[in-house]
Amino acid sequence: MPILIAVTLLWAFSFSLIGVYLAGQVDPWFSVLMRVALATMVFLPFLKIRQIEPRIAFKLMICGALQLGIMYGFYYQSFLYLSVPEVLLFTVMTPIYVTLLNGLLDKRFNIGFLFSALLAVLGAIAIRYQGINEGFIKGLLIVQGANLCFAAGQVGYKRIMAKERPDIPQRTIFGWFFIGALIVVIPCFLALGNIDKLPTTPLQWGILTYLGIIASGLGYFAWNRGATLVNIGTLAIANNLLIPAGILVNVLFWNRDADILRLAIGGGIILLALWVNDKFNQKLANKSEVQTA
Repeated sequence: MPILIAVTLLWAFSFSLIGVYLAGQVDPWFSVLMRVALATMVFLPFLKIRQIEPRIAFKLMICGALQLGIMYGFYYQSFLYLSVPEVLLFTVMTPIYVTLLNGLLDKRFNIGFLFSALLAVLGAIAIRYQGINEGFIKGLLIVQGANLCFAAGQVGYKRIMAKERPDIPQRTIFGWFFIGALIVVIPCFLALGNIDKLPTTPLQWGILTYLGIIASGLGYFAWNRGATLVNIGTLAIANNLLIPAGILVNVLFWNRDADILRLAIGGGIILLALWVNDKFNQKLANKSEVQTA
């Protein structure tokens, strides 16, 4: 858990850096490509190709393609429709997706997850109850695409490391994770990118470099390593630690005129959804213990 908390503090600034300095100014697919490419370069020197079987490397690449490549594609687009606090709050669905996907893989399902999801959606609507439009709905759906991909990558990586080769030092194989993301991002940039909207200032280049090497490279490695050290319930809850930290950073440094009351009301409903989700997790865990006994 300490690793996950440390990464949360690291990532708290990323949302605002993207929303304030990059969104709408720099082509989102170029931003994604640069982040993933730099992160890949960080771990290529550690990669030991012969250390794991090709099938495991392929699975790690799929995790990277989902959690980083496809997720970033959704994530950067969402800033075109939503404010930074809204993007942060709408990531609250990620823990629900984490527990839902893990439950499906374990062939367990509980209607409580759907109830939690509906509560979270109501919280999202409360934030913009006077300004719901097509763009807002589109932004909300785009964030959910990012949440699903981020959750799927985490759950997949955790299960692979637990069942396949838990003895392998993770830094020597994590390069496969970024290679998988890069395979997705390169054709997306070539097909959808806009070379007329590349970074134009040293600040933008510096932010992308920081996001690539530190936030993506070191951050994703630390986060996924931390995910292998905790149970699925703790991992789900850890996903939402970023929300208050990110909003606090954004409001204090960049968005002091945010509607705090509306954010608080919507955020409260969303936190209620998280609490409900956690209670259903506990029920499933207790039921599993009883059956085992």
